[in-house]
Amino acid sequence: MVNRKELHPDSSPQAAYGARVRRWREDHGWNQEQLAAAVAYSSQHISAIETGRKPPTLPFARAVDLALGTADSPDSFEREWREMRRGSLLEGFPEYVAHEGRAAEIRMFEIGIVPGLLQTPEYAWVLANTAVRRGAITPAQAEERVSFLADRQAALVRARPPMLFVTMDESCIRRPIGGAAVMDAQLARLVEFAAMPNTLLQVAPYEIGERRTFDLPVNLLTLPDRSVVAYAESQAQGHLDRESVTVLPLLTAYHQLQAESLSQTASVAMIEEVRKGTP
Repeated sequence: MVNRKELHPDSSPQAAYGARVRRWREDHGWNQEQLAAAVAYSSQHISAIETGRKPPTLPFARAVDLALGTADSPDSFEREWREMRRGSLLEGFPEYVAHEGRAAEIRMFEIGIVPGLLQTPEYAWVLANTAVRRGAITPAQAEERVSFLADRQAALVRARPPMLFVTMDESCIRRPIGGAAVMDAQLARLVEFAAMPNTLLQVAPYEIGERRTFDLPVNLLTLPDRSVVAYAESQAQGHLDRESVTVLPLLTAYHQLQAESLSQTASVAMIEEVRKGTP
């Protein structure tokens, strides 16, 4: 018990996670070295997790579950890790993502920033780190956000990928994020996205003015049973809607926006012009 550090599980979800790892380890009669050997991590890593100095990762959570026999149970560490990660996300968004991963069609409209599913890791990190500097989230939550985004993107790489319709306000490609190198790589990613067989990328130019049908980001999912759900968010909260009486008008407005937006060919040409610095 020498140098045993007192834990404060009520101080944060990360601290509570670490305290639980210690409790389960000690219930098994193991010291940190024994758990480290069982999960193929160092004892220093175990200590940092238990004391809340290092955030757990998904591979770590799964390894602990296998070592302690908690895999696929209500007490699993992977389950707790996912709950921790989702705690920094807007209300309704985790539920939306669960639908997104099995959708047949995805329609997105975004203002100001490139939609998450199209973001490069570097672009996503700039946004997350900026939120940390503002004090809006912690460094651990920033890591969780970027990891969560990577999981979303990976979920769409499947045998029968969804059709992705993406309409972006012109501000998404003109607003500089992270400097020239980050922005150039992000714009190149958009061009690559437009060339995929299951995508349609359109820019809603400034010149359409009041004919832009949305003033906030909107996501619409067509599920395998052809039902449609909508997700929209403000700065403070998100809302998932399944009611056809409110969702179908959003679908109509999306189609109207597409009609006012540039074609994919013209949109890609605009993106290339922005990459070259053409006004």
